[in-house]
Amino acid sequence: VELAQRMADDKRLPLLSFTGSSAVGRGIAAKVGARLGRSLLELGGNNAVIVDASADLDLATRALLFGAVGTAGQRCTSTRRILAHRDVVDTLTARLAKAYATVPIGDPTQAGILMGPLVTPAAVERYSAVIQQAIAEGGELVCGGTPVDRPGNFVLPTIIRMPSQTAVVCDETFAPIVYVIAIDDLDDAIALNNAVPQGLSSALFTGDLRRAEAFLSAAGSDCGIANINIGTSGAEIGGAFGGEKDTGGGREAGSDAWKAYMRRQTCTINYGTALPLAQGLSFDASGTDD
Repeated sequence: VELAQRMADDKRLPLLSFTGSSAVGRGIAAKVGARLGRSLLELGGNNAVIVDASADLDLATRALLFGAVGTAGQRCTSTRRILAHRDVVDTLTARLAKAYATVPIGDPTQAGILMGPLVTPAAVERYSAVIQQAIAEGGELVCGGTPVDRPGNFVLPTIIRMPSQTAVVCDETFAPIVYVIAIDDLDDAIALNNAVPQGLSSALFTGDLRRAEAFLSAAGSDCGIANINIGTSGAEIGGAFGGEKDTGGGREAGSDAWKAYMRRQTCTINYGTALPLAQGLSFDASGTDD
């Protein structure tokens, strides 16, 4: 972060690419903007998966498990929120809890281990504090919720049923914590999806083509990534990766990424002796002897 802040003042750099927190990103963007430079900022996400009543729950369960637990929830595209229709929310939550109980936790370099540790002891403390905050805001602990009693920064992957999208749900925590909220219809779910400050990745599981199109429309997800019947994490390689709102803006990878890292210069080369002018103008005061 300190290096990025120093680089923000370097006028030799037309573009500064930075990954980090929203608060630091805003400061860097202001510094770069003051010298009319450009920023490509990736400032985290608070990614939701909407599970419609028509969804394939087997497919959704697998995607949610990987999205929330993979990399111990320490990816910007990790699944943080599950917005499930009331008709399927109980069944889906039970399936996820059963799957969570089977996740091997330990050294991720060893074969068969699916979830490793958090990055620091401070991250473990943050994990515990956030769970207590969620419970204080009306959350019901479904599974997990405690550190693992062994050397290292290991914790149990956690599911919390929330009565609504409270303050803690609107904040990103880099840990394997996922919040489950019951929704009544797709409009309700899209409103919740868009109601957080971040706008990186999102997904909808549905068997209804019209609902899929609604989610992908201008009135649907406001995130930079919107997926149908695949999770929020793991399928973005090769696509234009990036988000909106507090996620920062700009795109890494994909068809437009190179434009952010290059200066554009327009060049015209005249190989003749005539001087063609724009819009066919005639300007004869040349000062020649002819």
